[in-house]
Amino acid sequence: MLSRYLTYFLFLQIVCVQIVSKQTNFIEKYYAHIWYPLMAAFFRKSIGWIPFSVGDLLYISFGILSLRFLYIGIRDQFGDIRKYVFSIGATFSVLYFFFYINWGLHYFRKPLTARLGMTNNSYDAEKLEKHTENLIFELNKTHFEITNNRLKKLEIPYTRKEIYILSVKAYQMLEKQMPFFVYKIPSIKHSLLSSPLTYMGFSGYFNPFTGEAQVNSKTPLSSYAFSTCHEMAHQIGYAAENEANFIAYLATTHSKNPFFKYTGKLTALKYMLSEVSKSSPLSYQNLLKKMHPGILEDMKASRDFWKSHQNPLEPYFKKIYGTFLKANQQKGGIQSYSYMVRLLLNYAENDFKIIAP
Repeated sequence: MLSRYLTYFLFLQIVCVQIVSKQTNFIEKYYAHIWYPLMAAFFRKSIGWIPFSVGDLLYISFGILSLRFLYIGIRDQFGDIRKYVFSIGATFSVLYFFFYINWGLHYFRKPLTARLGMTNNSYDAEKLEKHTENLIFELNKTHFEITNNRLKKLEIPYTRKEIYILSVKAYQMLEKQMPFFVYKIPSIKHSLLSSPLTYMGFSGYFNPFTGEAQVNSKTPLSSYAFSTCHEMAHQIGYAAENEANFIAYLATTHSKNPFFKYTGKLTALKYMLSEVSKSSPLSYQNLLKKMHPGILEDMKASRDFWKSHQNPLEPYFKKIYGTFLKANQQKGGIQSYSYMVRLLLNYAENDFKIIAP
């Protein structure tokens, strides 16, 4: 009886979420700035101190129980099919409820462009190439300041746990310039599922049920700070992947640490170069020639890492996640390069008028 009612409740929840998703002002004012901070503080204080990932253990347990459920169903030949349908429906109903009440409504917030008062929503190839070249100059300068050698590949002198601490400090520096990017009560951990995440093509994930930022501990250190700051952006309530990337860029480049500045600029440059390659392959090749060989080695090492873990299932995992994002009004799915580049270009031109929450 309980499973039946919970299954019916799932359909009611879906309708309610669809209605609430249109109320962006309500979500921004009451959910994002009143309800969610309380929920986030509760979860991070409750389990943030635990040295391992509680969220990963929950997912592993759920996977084991799902397999057991499937085994029992096959063993019993799914005799009473309604019982199994209602059991599945009840499970999804509970997960659906806690996902949206804990964090999921952030998908329907006002876009970051509105919060930052972005006035220019377009860019041309000339502007893109100009700012890409400027970013290459800045990155070359940062690279040389650290290595004192144009040819040398950057070596990160920090452990992954030290990067977590430095990431919190990076957000503290960002908060001084943009107060609504405040980050409190750290809960950043290695994912126990790092190996599977690597083969799925993900550098980390945010667990909406526990509030933990889970970072893939197998990924190269050269991008680890950016990945950490990206998951922290989800923790402070920014659901869109491209917006989390931009906030990670802001956090890393506002840090006083030159290694953080380097990883932030390098990741931003990858986005911009990708857009240049689409409009002008020749310009793309010319821009690559202006980069220090050591930086190109860093980029190659990152590509080689992910390429070495490619497998036939990876595209399907990303497609499933992309479909999930689109179902939550994230039209760009996992990757929306143009939106990220628009944010970067407007920021480079100081075309922001920050609007208080």
